[in-house]
Amino acid sequence: MLIDCVVGTRPNFVKMAPILRAFAARPGVATRLVHTGQHYDEAMDRVLFDELGLPRPDVNLAVGPAPSGPEQAARMMAALAPLMRERRPDLVVVVGDVNSTLAAALTASGLKIPLAHVEAGLRSFDRAMPEELNRMVVDQLADLHFVTEQAGVDNLLAERIAAERIHFVGNVMIDSLFACRERAVPIATVFAEAGADADFVAAARDGFGFVTMHRPSNVDDGAKLAGLLDALVRISERLPLIFAVHPRTAAAIERFGLGGRLAAPRLLVTGPLSYLRAVGAMSAATVVLTDSGGLQEEATALGTACLTIRDNTERPSTLGEGVNRLAGSDPAALEAATHDLLDRGAPSGRLPPLWDGRAAERIADVVMAWGASRG
Repeated sequence: MLIDCVVGTRPNFVKMAPILRAFAARPGVATRLVHTGQHYDEAMDRVLFDELGLPRPDVNLAVGPAPSGPEQAARMMAALAPLMRERRPDLVVVVGDVNSTLAAALTASGLKIPLAHVEAGLRSFDRAMPEELNRMVVDQLADLHFVTEQAGVDNLLAERIAAERIHFVGNVMIDSLFACRERAVPIATVFAEAGADADFVAAARDGFGFVTMHRPSNVDDGAKLAGLLDALVRISERLPLIFAVHPRTAAAIERFGLGGRLAAPRLLVTGPLSYLRAVGAMSAATVVLTDSGGLQEEATALGTACLTIRDNTERPSTLGEGVNRLAGSDPAALEAATHDLLDRGAPSGRLPPLWDGRAAERIADVVMAWGASRG
């Protein structure tokens, strides 16, 4: 059985790594790792592959950025179609909800190649999010739906996806986290590499927050972004913060001329952290402030309090069972939520069902049974 595993962003690699290992342990399975190049930075990618123990991609399409999501997806489809036609896989596996996921799903479906979607069924019920549209389309095209939490099963059934196509397997992001957390980079090293001074390090001994922010709804409007940056500065007066600035956010800060707003003694600004550095920061933090879906899940698994800088989440298990709370994207609301958490203490939570580090094994078992049933 030949399986194409298509990725395009760094979180995709984190999710695909355990799946590739699980397939490698199955006799008769060959995989082809296809990188669309949606996010491509050679140095950062090399570090990530080494941290995850991943082989280099078999194919790198190097599509890169585009003026819009649809144009980027179209370029990916144009590159994927001849690849899949030339060496036709038995199954295409995609993860998550990025443009690469959508492009691979549309290409596979157009070529009548079976499709498996990992992280199927997640819904924010906010169609203003590009990722929400991607998730909905991919789930309608998929033949196998691998679900991380019960809400995903419920959503798929409500959308009339056949029950026999839905498989509640757990969370591959947590597979990677559990496999790597013992190798997480110590927070002292993270601080030193980010250029923290002695005063910041001393203040952070009593607790600190780890911040990421990249959603268009938070960073694409100058006034909104300015308000959120000002809120982070004010929060840092009570709780030191390390802010790992996403490339999209960095570009927005430069475009709107907001760099001066980040000059605060207890706000440590750095570029994107490698995976093991981010795990180290989240593990040691008092709270994670983020608009990332993946970080909501990782914080839940690590037991670190999380405040989500959004009004909704497609990962409700992090709210009901985990340590995540919706702070909203209003700057004043984010400040209030942070102070409330510091006053009351971190909430207690538990791991959602099947977040046990074995999701990829379950996926491989289902795929093997599916392949055998097809003869």
